[in-house]
Amino acid sequence: MAKRTWMEAAAMILLVGCSHQAKTIPLSNADEPFRIGREDVLDIAVWRDPDLSRTLPVRPDGFISMPMVGEIQAEGKTALELSEEIKSRLAPFIQQPKVTVVVREVNSSRIFVTGEVAHPGAFPLRGKVSVVQAIALAGGFSDFASKDRILVIRQGREGGRYPSATATWSPTTPIAGNSFSSPVTRS
Repeated sequence: MAKRTWMEAAAMILLVGCSHQAKTIPLSNADEPFRIGREDVLDIAVWRDPDLSRTLPVRPDGFISMPMVGEIQAEGKTALELSEEIKSRLAPFIQQPKVTVVVREVNSSRIFVTGEVAHPGAFPLRGKVSVVQAIALAGGFSDFASKDRILVIRQGREGGRYPSATATWSPTTPIAGNSFSSPVTRS
């Protein structure tokens, strides 16, 4: 009987200990290749064919238009994937086409900082930006900000419009086990 009570007490301690883990915001540490997004500007070069080479913006629907190729979805692809698709579509017209795609301007990656900051709004997301850096981009906290109640919302990786991760953040809350300067990356 005493052994059973001891085992029940040990199980309760384990359950209570496991249920009080600190909330963390998951981050991907892997460097993923850049994916083209809406409003990005692309330089597309077709070797020895200046009539097909051009600078194109990615339209709001995620597509680009090229002569002889037509409509191509650029959003969500890497520059290499897009160049391979353009090559395959040009193959019936050009012998062994050589296509290079370069992202000239990154306009699709933005971070939005709202609430009690000096200058709320949209800011370009160039590389990895921490939560603290995003707040600094917005001019820092206003006098009325609740610095211990920051809400971080990330868009889903599958292109969904609804957040996939929502967490209340404060400088004392770890982000994926790191300090409060952990990066907010493009989703």
